[in-house]
Amino acid sequence: MFVKKVLLYTPLFLTVFLIQSFFWVPTYDKQATGNPARLVKYINGSAADAQILNPILSADTSSSTISDLVFDGLIDLDKDLKYRPRLAKSWTQYEEAYLTIDTSWYFPAGKREKDPQNWADLLMKALSSNKEWNANVRSVEVIPEKTIKGEIEKIAYTLKQPARLMFTINNIDQDFFMPLKKILGEAYFKNFPYQNFIKANNPGKQGELEKYFEKILQVTEHNPVIIFELRKDVVFHDGHPFDSEDVLFTYNSIINPKGTSPRKSDYEPVKKATVLGPHKIKFTYKRLFSPAFGSWAMGILPEHILNEDKLKQEARERGRDPEKFIMRDSNFGRHPVGTGPFKFIEWKSDEIIRLERNENYWDGAPEYGEYIMRVIPDSLTQEMEFYAGAIDNYSVQPHQVSRFSKQGKFQSFSSIGYFYSYIGYNLRNPLFADAEIRTALGMAINVDPIIKYVLYGEGERVTGPYPKITDWYDPAVKPLPYDPAAALKILNKKGWKKNADGILEKDGKLFEFNLITNSGNPIRKNILTIAQESWRKIGVKCNTQLFEWAVFLKDFVNQLKYDALILGWSMGIDPDLYQIWHSSQAGPNQLNFVGYKNAEADRLISRIRKEYDRSKQVKMARRLHRIIARDQPYTFLYVAKSTQVLDKKIMIVEKDENGNEKYSKIYPTKDGRIRYYFNKWKKLPHLQASELN
Repeated sequence: MFVKKVLLYTPLFLTVFLIQSFFWVPTYDKQATGNPARLVKYINGSAADAQILNPILSADTSSSTISDLVFDGLIDLDKDLKYRPRLAKSWTQYEEAYLTIDTSWYFPAGKREKDPQNWADLLMKALSSNKEWNANVRSVEVIPEKTIKGEIEKIAYTLKQPARLMFTINNIDQDFFMPLKKILGEAYFKNFPYQNFIKANNPGKQGELEKYFEKILQVTEHNPVIIFELRKDVVFHDGHPFDSEDVLFTYNSIINPKGTSPRKSDYEPVKKATVLGPHKIKFTYKRLFSPAFGSWAMGILPEHILNEDKLKQEARERGRDPEKFIMRDSNFGRHPVGTGPFKFIEWKSDEIIRLERNENYWDGAPEYGEYIMRVIPDSLTQEMEFYAGAIDNYSVQPHQVSRFSKQGKFQSFSSIGYFYSYIGYNLRNPLFADAEIRTALGMAINVDPIIKYVLYGEGERVTGPYPKITDWYDPAVKPLPYDPAAALKILNKKGWKKNADGILEKDGKLFEFNLITNSGNPIRKNILTIAQESWRKIGVKCNTQLFEWAVFLKDFVNQLKYDALILGWSMGIDPDLYQIWHSSQAGPNQLNFVGYKNAEADRLISRIRKEYDRSKQVKMARRLHRIIARDQPYTFLYVAKSTQVLDKKIMIVEKDENGNEKYSKIYPTKDGRIRYYFNKWKKLPHLQASELN
């Protein structure tokens, strides 16, 4: 009845479009006999068109979906969320750690040592009993002193760089210098005589230059290194071989000051890139930053098509100024060439993008001969097209999950992702300064009915700042109990008592604040009402408001002008939470807009992003989870499930050495990706139980 009502008000042009779609392709049950060619086409329904098909420039989901099929990165995530090789067949990581030598310093023995090589020998001897530290040191090399001319903040200077010791160490270690500090003494590092080595060219600027001394001359320096060994059997779609120069070109294109890549910050920590051979490349980083490794999942561009000479040639052919013509201006963004499993064929704006199978794909050609993305903005139209067999996927709305799961010809996949919702408190407001008060507010809200009735059961409770599907999330942390009576006791203990009107009051001030969120999101609007009513029951007066998204962000969130808000985070796979939770990021236009400040949390956040040992990261991340859950700067609500449906005849096919096929059901990865094995997907003419594993 509901569908009939909706169709009754469907505009004429949409009705005609739906009818045409039914004739354009046979329904599921007739595809094998009516049009066998349809079985080798995967048609994806997308709510939005792509913007640009260049992986270093795109920032939207539709563009990324296509780019992931056309381009390969050096690495990507496997089904267990661990990094696996792709265009890089392997990699090694180690560190080059530098210690600057001050030959005027007295060793503990009480004498000065002028020879840098003797420094190396004496330090290694002093640490000979530290077996773990020594085992990690691969080599020690003396880097001779040199003179460097530089400029910082428009102050020209001369640096007489002292000799340095370069320790090449097997395992990247943020605590590597701690034993050296015990030998040399903390004063060596705290009182380093920078003024002996750094001179402003204009003596009048020397005082102004002093505040930059530690940046100009680092006493200790961590330089992590990644060396990628590249595959030798990869070619671009035009037949040109892939090699190290393409990786170097992609990196240089991202960091190019004239470029407009939104991913520059991911590669800013790189100090230098060095080609070591046709299929070997080295990246040296200027500081410890473990999240940087994941950036090499970026699709690699073809240098021979997009180099500076080719861009200038294209500019001249199109009547453009070659000096102002940049990669974003190139036609490549609409006619991409990569190394991926599918080749680009055509793009009709706001209609269709068509790809075809790369028969020479290095990892084996996909089963599907074509991949087609159809742009269908309207969700109802997408649903009807899915029923008609005109698209192969449908993202099910929460209220539809139950209905689709009962239809035998579909397979459905529900998974929780990297997103979670929360109520955030502005901790600058004295009302929310006390963690116990925030805890009480959280205990007054019953989250389970929100999941049951607002999300139709398609969600799970969360307790902290990490995605629930990752190892960083601590499953031992329990959600706040729903206990309004206990919440009120906490508030009473803090001096808040109900007045004659039933509103909590303290020192003549009402417990009253505003809760805001963005308009256009019915789920958040419902939570707004539920929270308001829940707090009313314990005597808290909460006023609610909705604002258009741009106004909500610009005038309230970014300017820190709010009391409490409802929002959500879409997180990544990495445990780095610096931007969201570190106290240094709590200013206007920054992401720690609730103003959370905790010294222990800061310490953990800083160490996590410098740690390369996964087991140590997990331990620290879970400790951070527990601290934030205890402090309750957010009332953590839920992670919603995402549900996709496909025809049951789409299966994973495996072939033995004789070409015999074996079929198995599609299954999601740990983070809910169902297309991890997409290249092995195949639509069968008929579904037979005997064909299943």
